[in-house]
Amino acid sequence: MDGILVSSMGSVERSWTKWAALRGLAPDITTRLAHGRRAIETVGMLAPDLDPEQELKVIEDLEIADNEGLSVLPGVLDLLAALMPTSEGKPRWTVVTSATERLARARMATGGVPVPEQLITADFVTRGKPHPEPFLAGAALLGFAPEDCVVFEDSASGAKAGREAGCQVVATTFSHPIESLDDAHYLVTDLTGMKVKTLPADEGIELSFTQLSAQARKS
Repeated sequence: MDGILVSSMGSVERSWTKWAALRGLAPDITTRLAHGRRAIETVGMLAPDLDPEQELKVIEDLEIADNEGLSVLPGVLDLLAALMPTSEGKPRWTVVTSATERLARARMATGGVPVPEQLITADFVTRGKPHPEPFLAGAALLGFAPEDCVVFEDSASGAKAGREAGCQVVATTFSHPIESLDDAHYLVTDLTGMKVKTLPADEGIELSFTQLSAQARKS
């Protein structure tokens, strides 16, 4: 969600910085660890002596209250509009996020992104990214085999989770350095220009896009 569908990086960093100040932690380390992980796991890593459920509620409230600068990212609405349901009405996409369901739905609604009826959030898994459980759950929710799914990610932990789940991983370079995205199969700047072709007889979709050149990846 964050970094793929909407840009709420400012809110994430401001909220975690506030929480770090409340708990006497280093803000730079806190914000770095928070990206691409469930908040409850980040809390466990940084402050194992605190009640993770209580701290999760504090962080969630901070993030939901801060919508400054939140916006939908390039190419998102066109891609989602092209991902039509199957002839049986089965959705072809969902959201797999480290955010809580309450936060994810609030962020997408604020950003003007269609919110799936069902999604996989931090509340529905016991092991978050970089473990593959979230994406395995996402594939199961859609009713597709993981190897028939494409994961869009922007973080190193998310790219690793997607690859270990057996999915094809397309990573954007919106928020993380290219060298941290080695687990992705493909790299793109953002979702602009993604083209979707629905194959006959519900045999799936064909997704085409222009990936970053080898030189761009090296530089």
